[in-house]
Amino acid sequence: MTEPEPRRRRRAHGSLETQVLGVLHEADGPVTAGWVQERLAADLAYTTVMTVLARLLAKHAVTRKREGRSFVWMPAADEAGLAALKMRRVLDGEQDRRAVLASFITGLPEGDEQLLRELLDQDPDED
Repeated sequence: MTEPEPRRRRRAHGSLETQVLGVLHEADGPVTAGWVQERLAADLAYTTVMTVLARLLAKHAVTRKREGRSFVWMPAADEAGLAALKMRRVLDGEQDRRAVLASFITGLPEGDEQLLRELLDQDPDED
């Protein structure tokens, strides 16, 4: 009697997207899906990497441009911008935005709350 193969553990939701984004941030510029696949620690099929990149493109987390017969990929924003995008997606998924924002603000440490107040008071044209 042969032993059954051990079951693969499922990844946490979004963890593969996070890994792909991390690899893209390490790149010096636009890269191919094959380049991303080679640098991921997991043994992933090329089609899986392409699926993840397509999902990230639909979420506006990455951009692509045609180069020859294929595409090269790059993150749409820096890591702070991507974190903000994730926060907006969570907020957009909730029905009571006011309650979510109020809960978020009241849960911030004092220093972060003060920083948020300063940012909200800042002239949008200032940088």
